[in-house]
Amino acid sequence: MTASTRRHGTRQLQVELGARSYPIRIGNDLFADAAVWREVRDRPLRLLCDENVARDWLKPLVARLGIAPEHVRIVAPGEASKSMAQVSACLDWLLETHTPRDGALVALGGGVVGDLAGFVAAIYLRGIDFVQVPTTLLAQVDSSVGGKTGVNHARGKNLIGAFHQPRLVIADSDTLSTLPAREFRAGIAEVIKYGMLGDAEFFAWLEDNMARLLALDAQRITDVVERCCGMKAQIVAADERESGRRALLNLGHTFAHAIETHTDYARYLHGEAVAIGLYMAADLSQRLGWLAQQDLQRVQALIRAAELPTDVPEGMTPEDFLRHMAHDKKVAAGRIRFVLLRRLGEALVTAEVAPEQLDELLQAHCATHTA
Repeated sequence: MTASTRRHGTRQLQVELGARSYPIRIGNDLFADAAVWREVRDRPLRLLCDENVARDWLKPLVARLGIAPEHVRIVAPGEASKSMAQVSACLDWLLETHTPRDGALVALGGGVVGDLAGFVAAIYLRGIDFVQVPTTLLAQVDSSVGGKTGVNHARGKNLIGAFHQPRLVIADSDTLSTLPAREFRAGIAEVIKYGMLGDAEFFAWLEDNMARLLALDAQRITDVVERCCGMKAQIVAADERESGRRALLNLGHTFAHAIETHTDYARYLHGEAVAIGLYMAADLSQRLGWLAQQDLQRVQALIRAAELPTDVPEGMTPEDFLRHMAHDKKVAAGRIRFVLLRRLGEALVTAEVAPEQLDELLQAHCATHTA
């Protein structure tokens, strides 16, 4: 990753992947700046977004990029749109509008739209370019960077997908102004994750600045997006296909995906489930004798300061967790691989969790239904 550069207030990071390298541009009022779109200017563009985002941000972006109405597809918001049925419908649309191989698909929205559009772009004509324009905090700090694309299956989250890097990422902080407070808080969970897994100093900074972030302090939000994107860009550049270090980015997600699957993706936003998963991963780390008790308390306190949950869904049992986790992508040779913490700011991937240790954790959390 190159160092962050700035041009007229726009911050830029580079994900270094050889021929697949691409810039991440961060700032405000980027939709109006023709220069930030230079990689896809004068190319045949199609745009995918959801109904909520379309109300606020479709018109200015379509005007800037000169996209015709028939070249825009709007899907329902939420995880239900991450389905093979929606993939098929999107492919039909691209074919009907004669989208050429040199075309590019623009994903305007949060993680759902980005994952869906990226997967469709990966398989249409064996792969066309796509552009990530994340409009949620969660997507800006995490899911828009790194090329993970895919859809859900009844047996689990993101089980169908492909690695397909974007051509360009445009994170316009203005889009966060229309984000519901609950969605913004959900994005904070992924921000906390970065501090936990690789930057103890950043974790401490979040403890000092959480109230200002929740108050939508523009400068601090931009700083957070830049810092998280910088960390992810470094990790992706070193391990694009998640054969090693990139797996650390799944901290909390094994538990979170089980919760989302169990609740049919209907009760929790992704970041809310991740918040619970982060606390469970930290607790397991403490039970294994790695994470200090006081640091577990810090993790819980920071998650709660972000007004996020730490308790598992009422009625969910240890057996429910184990059933769903058995289908997790991180299962290898029949063993669940967990991302855990040696200490705050240092994570590791391990399958060396004894069944009785996992059972003890699950029994403890499933016995506390205060959410």
